Amino acid sequence: MEYEPVIGLEVHAQLKTKTKAFCGCSTEFGKAPNSQVCPVCLGFPGSLPVLNKTALDYAIKVGLALSCKIEEDTKFDRKNYFYPDLPKNYQISQYDRPLAYAGYLDIQTESGIKRIAIKRVHLEEDAGKLLHEGNDPDSSYVDYNRAGIPLLEIVSEPEINSPFEAYQYLASIKAILKYLDVSDCDMEKGSLRCDANISLREYGEKKLGVKTELKNMNSFKAIKSALDYEIKRQSQILRDGGAIGQQTLLWDAQEEKTHPMRTKEEAHDYRYFPEPDLVPFTFKPDEIQKIKNGLPELPNARLTRFIKEFSLSNYEANILTSDKHLADYFQKCAKNYKNYKNLANWLIGPFLSELNNRKIEPDDIPIAADSLVRLIEITEEGAINNLSAKTALGEMFNSNKSAEVIIKERDLAQISAPGALEDIIKEVISSNEKTVSDYKSGKANALMFLVGQVMKKTKGKANPNIVTEMLKERIQNA
Repeated sequence: MEYEPVIGLEVHAQLKTKTKAFCGCSTEFGKAPNSQVCPVCLGFPGSLPVLNKTALDYAIKVGLALSCKIEEDTKFDRKNYFYPDLPKNYQISQYDRPLAYAGYLDIQTESGIKRIAIKRVHLEEDAGKLLHEGNDPDSSYVDYNRAGIPLLEIVSEPEINSPFEAYQYLASIKAILKYLDVSDCDMEKGSLRCDANISLREYGEKKLGVKTELKNMNSFKAIKSALDYEIKRQSQILRDGGAIGQQTLLWDAQEEKTHPMRTKEEAHDYRYFPEPDLVPFTFKPDEIQKIKNGLPELPNARLTRFIKEFSLSNYEANILTSDKHLADYFQKCAKNYKNYKNLANWLIGPFLSELNNRKIEPDDIPIAADSLVRLIEITEEGAINNLSAKTALGEMFNSNKSAEVIIKERDLAQISAPGALEDIIKEVISSNEKTVSDYKSGKANALMFLVGQVMKKTKGKANPNIVTEMLKERIQNA
């Protein structure tokens, strides 16, 4: 029997405000443990929270970007539970009147565009962090620097039906947060985290199955792997006639399997009640409209514009607009270089490859847009070939030198003069008689081997088009 996965995602994004959600402590990452705390974020008796207005504005921006309705009368609640990294023994969060609700997000799937409903977007405070260091397995350390950092929770409806769709949804959420400039979305720092609820049901069945919640996933790859594993695990249990138990699971990336953490809590387990130290908030329609008018161009809108304005394919535009800084960089290049298709190929190919290999984010691109354009133009003019151009590009990432300087210093200029290639062509033909014979008998690939030998002897500097024509001519006249 085949089962359909039903997935709902809870995305937690730290907002990049300078101070915490309800106090004036710094949110700067990487400081000494417990150096950015105060009586408010440590939950000392008598200390009172004061809401960070910037965090509230950022949260509304996200709600509007996800086409949500904004709750004009909202409030904060206390979510009660005991965790050692939450010093108050409760979290200031939102329960029955979230800041934003009933939105949606369109994602690209293998069968086209799919709309995923957004159930709610609410603002809360983050917890601290447990550190397991030293040789004592029974001891943990607590760093409260993260406690109180404004955290936005984005909850989807259970409308995602595959790990691939989950990946696309998360990538789209991340892109929107980056376009809005409200979160750095750095998963290694814990700025972006995700919990996944997953259940299975028979295809055609409307009723949801018993769900499990996946935690401890620190990358999109881990989320996809954890969902794949849980689908297989639950499927096997159901085929064997067993029952799925509702519980929270931890993902172990090393073992690539899930482990039970605890039984799943329900809302009543948290004993929510209105936060008595914060008054309810009321937003006027004109306040919401002002924030809405200030929203930047968002990823899907930019994708549509790139396809129309630059005649790019959906694939090309989708990659280029997946990150705001990469899209901005493309536009800067496009101001001075009008072969948009070739520019897109450069950015999607060798340029992104350099970024990925060096683990450089698009917001830290070290090469000025006009410098890259000049390299592309030099290549187009035939001064260097594609192989040398990639070598020059790599060197440009290593230094602030221009393409012209690097080409001269590294002796990368393309050899196009037939006279300079004549002796090498003769040598390759005479030392590869069998390959020449194969080419004469109709094996076209044999010629590519000979071209490769010439390129090898010229250290990749020969003009491959001229080499190809010279080889054909010399072999034919031999």
